[in-house]
Amino acid sequence: MSRSRNCEGISRRDCLKLGLSTLIGGGLVDALRVRGQAASAVTSTTRPTSCILVWMDGGPSHYETFDPKPDAPAEIRGTYEPISTAIPGVQFSRHMTELAKIADRLAIVRSIQHNQGNHGAGNHYMMTGAPTRIPVGCGAFVSFHPSLGSVTAYERGPTGGLPPYFSIPRMSRSGGPNFLGAKYAPFEVPDDPNRDSFRVRDVSPPRDLDLGRFDHRRGLRAALDRLERIDHEAAGDPVRSLDEYYEQGYTLMGSQDAQRAFDIHSEPDSTRDLYGRSSFGQRCLLARRLVEAGVPFITLYEGGWDHHVELFDALDKKLPPFDRALAALILDLERRGLLDSTLVVALGEFGRTPKVNNRGGRDHWSNAMSVMFAGCGTPGGQVIGATDPRGYAANERILSPENFASTVYLKLGIDPDHMYYTPQGRPAHLVSDPNPIAELMG
Repeated sequence: MSRSRNCEGISRRDCLKLGLSTLIGGGLVDALRVRGQAASAVTSTTRPTSCILVWMDGGPSHYETFDPKPDAPAEIRGTYEPISTAIPGVQFSRHMTELAKIADRLAIVRSIQHNQGNHGAGNHYMMTGAPTRIPVGCGAFVSFHPSLGSVTAYERGPTGGLPPYFSIPRMSRSGGPNFLGAKYAPFEVPDDPNRDSFRVRDVSPPRDLDLGRFDHRRGLRAALDRLERIDHEAAGDPVRSLDEYYEQGYTLMGSQDAQRAFDIHSEPDSTRDLYGRSSFGQRCLLARRLVEAGVPFITLYEGGWDHHVELFDALDKKLPPFDRALAALILDLERRGLLDSTLVVALGEFGRTPKVNNRGGRDHWSNAMSVMFAGCGTPGGQVIGATDPRGYAANERILSPENFASTVYLKLGIDPDHMYYTPQGRPAHLVSDPNPIAELMG
């Protein structure tokens, strides 16, 4: 199977084309206490908080990452042996060597589960904290609710001329703004920062357009904008939306913060080598630079986790550079004093089936999955929840995508219990269960 496609056959090119056209135990008092602690943790940091969400599109296997089952039968445990971590008694799978060394900085949640076992619905649930309102197919691109990144963009706004929400290299299928409007869609960076010719569109004028001509064109457009225009605000005037896009583009071109953030070639070779000279490694480095520039939400879209066939051969190649880059990101943020204000999360839409199939792969499985957290006041060195001895389902401290989303929002200073209203006046609860994962709140 192509590494750029999921099982429903949706390619990266297809996605780019589309882009263009239960209170926690103890009751109410404890729930309020947890949320109060979260708000205190957020406001006590010396800088605004940010989130780097590493999206492992396709659904990573919990067995081969953070929840190995060495005592299970061979057809369940697979061919990988577990390794020890910096947390006594806790094991990761064999290729997670660098993350295992810094497990004392990590919190691994092994007990999030849901009932959406296809890519479309699973992606939507984990990206938004809301299930789809109607059944959707595996290959569906659905948006019934704004994504975590778009809500953050709406609530926090831009900083230093940079957009508040990036998705690199592209947007996940449910990573958009829905009723919040296109203004809060992510800024995508499709070019590969591992290339010597890496260049971000819209950050500088085209090479064949000098600054004088550029300013002249902008002046002409400003003159046209002074002409009287019928007010279609209530109808969602598309010209007004284009105005916002143009202004964002002008702001980017004139922003020194933007110019510096994208100048990844200014990094020392030693730092670039720390992350690994892979596309994902250099995107992690770019995410760190965006955090330094004040961007509140960055999604790192890393596809290729839908391993229905030849799982172990694929992960032999995929996991080592992924593990290296993610560990380097956490350590680099820590060294620069940014980890206390930056939440790093790694997850996909679900886990994988307990039994290895007859094609050497694992299929979709939403009864169990692992999610990694680090930073932003998250107590490290802990594993939250558990799956049964064979990894079939979460059986201790069972949590939901709503709990996950509420945790992320509270870390970013956003109230998950907020009520939004669509342009048509329809109420939309940001998260139906606003209780976070208490163990992650400090």
